[in-house]
Amino acid sequence: MKKASVTAVAGVLLAGRLVAADAKVDFAKDIQPILQQQCLKCHGEEKQKGKLRLDSREAALKGGKTGPAFVANDAAKSEMIRRITLPKSDDDFMPSEGEPLPKAQLDLIRDWINQGAAWSDAGLAKKDDGKPKGPPGPVLPADFKPSAAEQKAIAALAQKGIDIRPIAANLNWREANLRLHGTNINDATVAQLKDIVGLVDLNLATTKVTDVGLANLKGLANLQRLHLELTSVSDAGLAHLRGLQNLTYLNLYNTKVTDAGLDQLKGLKHLRNLYVWQTKVTDAGVKKIKAALPNLDVSTGWDLTVLAKKEEKQADKKEEKKADNKEAKKEEPKKAEEKPAKKDDKAAEKKEEKK
Repeated sequence: MKKASVTAVAGVLLAGRLVAADAKVDFAKDIQPILQQQCLKCHGEEKQKGKLRLDSREAALKGGKTGPAFVANDAAKSEMIRRITLPKSDDDFMPSEGEPLPKAQLDLIRDWINQGAAWSDAGLAKKDDGKPKGPPGPVLPADFKPSAAEQKAIAALAQKGIDIRPIAANLNWREANLRLHGTNINDATVAQLKDIVGLVDLNLATTKVTDVGLANLKGLANLQRLHLELTSVSDAGLAHLRGLQNLTYLNLYNTKVTDAGLDQLKGLKHLRNLYVWQTKVTDAGVKKIKAALPNLDVSTGWDLTVLAKKEEKQADKKEEKKADNKEAKKEEPKKAEEKPAKKDDKAAEKKEEKK
């Protein structure tokens, strides 16, 4: 059997990771800003509603009146997840004095808990007034309402079977997974998104979107997550993303992007996760973008290549072992045939001696 190449094996590994979780969630970069903006006002050093504090891992695990805030490695059993995903009208909804969290933030918290809820108290730096501070995340306007043009665009796409759905009940913020439609999506389809300014999560992976089509995303100032993996997008397309100041996640896996394209992203101060595996981006380009955006985590996939090589070696050893076992089994009948032959020879020799 022909063995798979390193690239193929690594591709499978990456695909698995993208399905499981888009990235390893970093507490200081991803979770800490959410806690500071949404939770510590009511569950911090100065105030503890429900006797709950969320300014340290120990306090969060100790919990309040309803028990621990979360169960590490099990978001489904975590009280925090239950509360932040409730309808705003529910008495247990959190944050009680604000709007529901955007889907991007909900996903980060859920992934963080499922990954073990690692917590760096050292990252909770103190201001002179004693309150925690950290890298701020994007803040969406709480009073956002879709325009008539946006509602018309959503309805038009719905007629074509493309669902632009709310990220949670009673919210005007929306998400669109056009990957589900694959190559049926092209620049003409993407052009219909330009009026949907409430879009915060957009997946264009595996579609036929081009650099020209990305020009239609310029006005989507609230967009936080964007998937462009496995498309023909290049450096020219990234130039259209410079105004997306709320962008936190960008996946460019297996595109034509180079170091020059990354230069277009230097002004995206909220960008936290960037995927550039199987692009033309170099070590120098990664170093340059990280210098401009210190809080950015760039996934190059090179670590997956190393892992793939190990997997391939292990597969080779298994194949060799199977081959050895097959040869050994082939030899067993031969040995069995040889043994009775020797006995027959000895019997013949005795007969000759008697004669």
